Amino acid sequence: MMQITTPEAGPTQPPCDLVATIDAAHDDLLQRRIDAACSAACAAIAPAWPLDRAIAVNPHWSRIGHSVRTVAARMAVLAGIPVFPSRDLLRQAWRSGRITHADLAAALASLPPGTTDGLDAATCVAALDLAPELPRLPLLIDVLDDDPARHQRLSWRQAITHQVSQTCAAYFDEHQADWQPERGGGLYAFWRDTLSHDHGIGVLMGLPDLSRRLHALPADRVEAERWVLQRLGLPEQVWADYLEAVLLTVNGWASWCAYLGWEAAQRGGADPHLRDLLAIRLAWGALLLEGRCDQSAGRSFVAVQAAWAEAPATLARASDLLRIDEVWQSALDAAYQRDLAQRLASASSPRALAAPTTVPEVQAAFCIDVRSEPMRRALEAAWPGIRTLGFAGFFGLPIAYTPFATAARRPQLPGLLAPVIEVTDRIDRGGDGDPLDAEAVAARQRQFAGRRSWRSASRWPGAAFSFVEAAGVGYVGKLARWLHPSREARLRDDLDGLPSRYRALCRPTLDGLEPDARVALAERVLRAMGLQRELAPLVLLIGHGSQSANNAHAAALDCGACCGQTGEVNARALARLLNDAGLRAALAQRGIDIPAHTAFVAGLHNTTTDEIEGFDLDLLPADARMRWERLAPVFAQAGDQVRRERAASLGLDPRAGHGVLLERLRRRANDGAQTRPEWGLAGNAAFIIAPRARSEATVLGGRTFLHDYDSARDVDGSLLELLMTAPMLVTHWINWQYHASTCAPAHFGSGNKLLHNVVGGRIGVFEGNGGDLRIGLSRQSLHDGERWVHEPVRLTVAIDAPAAAIERVLDKHAVVRQLVDNGWLHLWRFDGARTLRYAGGQWHSLPFISCGAASEASAPSAVSVQ
Repeated sequence: MMQITTPEAGPTQPPCDLVATIDAAHDDLLQRRIDAACSAACAAIAPAWPLDRAIAVNPHWSRIGHSVRTVAARMAVLAGIPVFPSRDLLRQAWRSGRITHADLAAALASLPPGTTDGLDAATCVAALDLAPELPRLPLLIDVLDDDPARHQRLSWRQAITHQVSQTCAAYFDEHQADWQPERGGGLYAFWRDTLSHDHGIGVLMGLPDLSRRLHALPADRVEAERWVLQRLGLPEQVWADYLEAVLLTVNGWASWCAYLGWEAAQRGGADPHLRDLLAIRLAWGALLLEGRCDQSAGRSFVAVQAAWAEAPATLARASDLLRIDEVWQSALDAAYQRDLAQRLASASSPRALAAPTTVPEVQAAFCIDVRSEPMRRALEAAWPGIRTLGFAGFFGLPIAYTPFATAARRPQLPGLLAPVIEVTDRIDRGGDGDPLDAEAVAARQRQFAGRRSWRSASRWPGAAFSFVEAAGVGYVGKLARWLHPSREARLRDDLDGLPSRYRALCRPTLDGLEPDARVALAERVLRAMGLQRELAPLVLLIGHGSQSANNAHAAALDCGACCGQTGEVNARALARLLNDAGLRAALAQRGIDIPAHTAFVAGLHNTTTDEIEGFDLDLLPADARMRWERLAPVFAQAGDQVRRERAASLGLDPRAGHGVLLERLRRRANDGAQTRPEWGLAGNAAFIIAPRARSEATVLGGRTFLHDYDSARDVDGSLLELLMTAPMLVTHWINWQYHASTCAPAHFGSGNKLLHNVVGGRIGVFEGNGGDLRIGLSRQSLHDGERWVHEPVRLTVAIDAPAAAIERVLDKHAVVRQLVDNGWLHLWRFDGARTLRYAGGQWHSLPFISCGAASEASAPSAVSVQ
């Protein structure tokens, strides 16, 4: 009978002819324990969104219940994945003066009790020249791969990852390949069938007789999980850890499967693919063991059992070794915070905070995105009559959008939320003339039909060469446009294929909302934005979007609050809603009086070229249209200022003429060979939830998310709760995606953009033609070829609210409490002209302020580690 190893039992030897015989009651109990371990391992994997809906995700999101150092130890021991910045990067920051002695002292003083026992500044500095020797727990495939010729071929780990990855690419592809496989049996069955027909994998692994072992593969996932865990004989207390380590060998595909699970959960269902993937990866190890019954394999097997029996001690040892790295992470954070605190202290002087406010001529609501901060500052400097405010870029609309005459429905809200309202396009002349929808639908479908024919001509087997020959110069037209990029402004992809005569009339429209629901939606959004009173004659709702060509990761440069889309649809739909006279009359009955002369205008900030464009201007009354036109020189001046601030980081001359610089940025945006059309959110480091007065008198260098909030208007704290449980989590995800892609680029970055091949049309990318699915940011989004552009600091969140209100949110929401208490972000609070930090359940003075380490304010550099 098979011995199942428990924490009390010792390791087992692997009989080659193993047969398990377990009574029914024991069988049911065993299955529940196996299910629990597999579920725990799967729950540790964070989702990765597809390319066309790319949003930033903290890859450690499912691990935030543990401290950062505990997670760093687990990642090192289970998979060799670094979490803290490398000591090379930290050594450069120390020697360049980016991290000062005061920063290091602040870090040592601010960490929880026990963290720095036995450590001092000298010990930490000396450790920078030493690579930490962190322990690693082996997987079965690693110890079995021990033949003398293993260095002359792919390692078994590499070969298995490649085979599993190619199988997943074929199985999940629904958009790229013309010939689709049969998926009815599920992923595990598909893999099992694929492997039985793959006669090359054995050669790659140096196992030409591999095909003879396939009869041992269990028929389904449940049998595979049980088969492997019984065979391994590991202590039950480490099952989940071992299974997580197995999943981390195919983390890219595991993250994709976790996304499918995330989507299914939003619909109230479940998805089996992650468990299938785990079973596949487990079965590979047992399959290899099945053919190895020699003494060497036996010794390797016992070595795995012995190592994992000591897993808790190994993890504890790794955690202790990483104390120095935690100190240096905190010192790097302090290096940024020292400058931030100085700037906020200057902006939050009693005189600045007490300045009287007047109703402005224009209010402009921007997304909280860090790229909005320089533009808001430039607009305020260009014209004192404009007041800007920050709000999440989906503008509070929980919508899904379907472009005109298509079935391509997509969400336009943060990935944490599910859409509940539909938006579709209408061909709308503004109430003048008959609807043109039917005519426009037919025109666009004719365009699409022609393109499908053109595309299919090149995708059938054997047709590619004859297609190119027949197409002639028409085929190279697109390449020519990349070789000689144009100066064209941003094109709206959602209008692709729609004849130009309809484009200006194609408008996003809220569908199916009852009148009361429309009023409730408008009221909720206006109150959340602080626009329920004192409205300017012109209120701009400015989303943002990027512009690039030949860029698989283009959506990652658009708005994360809009699920990797631009904010155009949300801004336009909201502006039309708020301009409706009937809705305004209903809002007045709810205490929100929108003046008759106030007009809402939707706009878009192009973050590649720093231009602002407006939409649906033909629907505005004459006086509002005149106000918009008077803004043209203001937008031009502000855009020029921001372009000059950004120019040096893009390798452009900031002294170039206004038109010359704009032209060069447009050419970059349309250049199919440009790997860095812009820097996106690189450098992000802080999130300020406060009135604009807290930050408008200072330069924050495009590193800060800004969300307007007035605690005096939020008596019950409900708005603060919303901000700390939605935008704050989104900014944390962004911050940690950039952090992880910088600190662990081999695992949580997507590698070299030049080698990317798109998988499944939208799923993700391979780097080259194989290996695991790559997730996260490419190297070109973080590094300029000589130095890191992103500085891997943890997010600092500064909130202008009473301590009691903030603490109520911490007490009510475990996720927010975990982020703060476990060191995933820093929490500050404005207290008059002072700034306090939260740690250990109390508010403290900032350590680098109290020790006199505040520096003179100087322009923060995005390139900060050299």
